Formats: sequence, structure tokens, C-alpha cells
Amino acid sequence: MPTWIRSLRPFDALAAQAVIERTTDLREAERFIKLFHAENPSAGGLYARLRDIARDVARYGTYTHTYEELEFGARVAWRNSNRCIGRLYWRSLKVRDRREVGSAEGVALECVAHLREATGSGKIRPVITVLPPDTPALRGPWIMNDQLIRYAGYRTPDGVVGDPRNVALTETASALGWRGRGGRFDVLPLVIQPPLGDPLLCNLPGDAVLEVPLVHPDYSWFAELGLRWHAVPAISDMCLEIGGICYPCAPFNGWYMGTEIGARNLADEDRYDQLKVVAERLGLNTSTERSLWRDHALVELNVAVLHSFELAGVTMTDHHTESRRFLTHLEREERAGRVCPADWSWIVPPLSGGATPVFHRYYDTRVLTPAFVHHR
Repeated sequence: MPTWIRSLRPFDALAAQAVIERTTDLREAERFIKLFHAENPSAGGLYARLRDIARDVARYGTYTHTYEELEFGARVAWRNSNRCIGRLYWRSLKVRDRREVGSAEGVALECVAHLREATGSGKIRPVITVLPPDTPALRGPWIMNDQLIRYAGYRTPDGVVGDPRNVALTETASALGWRGRGGRFDVLPLVIQPPLGDPLLCNLPGDAVLEVPLVHPDYSWFAELGLRWHAVPAISDMCLEIGGICYPCAPFNGWYMGTEIGARNLADEDRYDQLKVVAERLGLNTSTERSLWRDHALVELNVAVLHSFELAGVTMTDHHTESRRFLTHLEREERAGRVCPADWSWIVPPLSGGATPVFHRYYDTRVLTPAFVHHR
């Protein structure tokens, strides 16, 4: 076992509920298989496949997707993600089928392999790694972290050091034996719960975590703030639902849009809360809101993020470009006769929203499947 993985004693708060005792919804299975065959006419006999699935559900309470069905389902789940603005390239998602990997150690190794493959040398690639599904007899493995890479948050008498979003996860990891350095950007270990047995703590090796130090093209003092962010936003706490089957451990990633880091992660008051720090270094008047110091600081923070990722050769898009791409995606979906669901509050960027084309229209808000959903 690699040194960055270590087994843990039983931890009641993470104990697995192994048995589900729920059969797959045959109607959901049928709906998905019909969609798969409608968009993949060369897939073979639809009705023969439906008979096989009905037989398996009657006998085992579930059925098994072919690789082609799994690949299509994962890509369509991205296509249906109503909070994602970057869906234009949904067909490019690489699907890593790892349904045979059931152990916590195996899951840890696959998560690290996922990050290495998705990161490359900075040219980020959309990837999903699909691990065993829930079945009527046994739950699949799952990851407590909401993203594969997260920074720790430590409670101190003077407030939180690090990312306040991750205080609870940091305390859980610490209770399981992890010892952080107490810094602002300490990468948390993964906490992996297998279907049966004890949870596993996995420290991510350095070569699996590409980070970008943030600098500004015009202000040399910006580097003194010591800000940085990781290159791959890999969501790891959502269930991939395809045709009535839930894959609870299916980490997936695209690439960052600059505002996710510059206007949310580093700017939000309940995250790193850097706007006032930047404004003061810029010499802005922070005594009155009418000076629009927040707006000025927010723009410069986002300029630094975009500049730094470009300087490091790491894939990132800006919110104006991505807004236009999303409307291109929406038009393609409409021409194909498909619904393109979207949540306006997520699609409109958190910086200069009114200056982007996605602001000035309404969207279909229905929820479609296949989908990524929160079950825990």
C-alpha cells in the first residue's frame, strides 16, 4: 500500500449503511435505454436489451450498464447539469470505467490516477472515474470530500485559518489521525468509505495536485498576499444517476472559469474574504460603499487569477467567453430537439453578470436524467 494511504480504526460517524434493500426502478431504466438507442441508432436491438434488463431486475433487483451505456449516460449527465455553464464540450468527457474497483485502497488509487490524467501538464481534460454502483445488497463506496482537492480550514482563537468551507471536513480528518500544518492552503486528505469496513485516509501525493501561485500583471505586491489555487475542480460527493442506478463514487472534472476562484473562493466573506485586503493594497477608500471599492478589488482579483493561470500554462476560461460558448451549446441543443435545462442563478457569472449574454434571457428549469445529484 502506498505511504500516502493509511487504514483507520472504525469511526462511527462514517459507518457505512451497507444494505439498501431497494430494487432499480424499471421505468427509469427503460427511459434511459430508449434515450440511448434513440441517440445511438447503431447500438443494436432495443427491445432485446429491454427484455434482458427486465429479466435482470426481476432476478437481481438491478442490472448492469454496458460500457457504451455508461459512457453515454455520464456524458448526458454533464449535458443535463443545469448549474454548469461549460457544457459545450460534453461529448469530450473521458469516462474511466472502474466499476470493478471496490476496496477503499483501490478507490484512493483511482482518485490519484484521475487527478494525474485530468491535470496532465496543465492542459486540463474533462474526466470522470466511475466506481461501483449501489445495489440492492450493498452500497457502493463514497468519498466524504466534496472535491478531490480541498484546502483545510482550522479553527483558532483569532478566526479560521484556511478555507472556512472545509472546517468540518478538516476536523473529521483530524479526528481520524490527520495532522495538518496549520497553513492557509494545506491540501486535505481524502476520506473514503468503502461499502463495508473502516474508512480510509488518503493523502494526495504532490504530483497529483497542480497548484498555481497568484500574481498580478501590474501590481508586484500582489504576490506578497501568498494566494494560490489548485488547477483541477474535481467534484467527488455527487451521485451519478443513470437509468435508475446510482453510482455514489464518480468524481468528475472540467476546468475552472476564473470567477469561480476570483469572485467566489477567494472573495466571498465566508471563504477567503480577500476583497478588503486587496482594496487596501490598492489604496482604495473602504470607508464608504459608494466608492465601489469592492467592485474595483473584485476585478483586480479576477485579473490576477486569469493572468496567473495563463502564465502557468494551465487551462482556464473567462466568464465572457464561457457565456458565449454556453449560448452556442444551448442553440445546438435546441436544433437537436432537446431541452437544455439551466439555473439562471448559477449560469450568470458572479462578476459583471449584466455584461454577459447569458444574463438577458430565461431558461428551462426542469431537472432531467441522467444527472449528478446529491444523495448524502
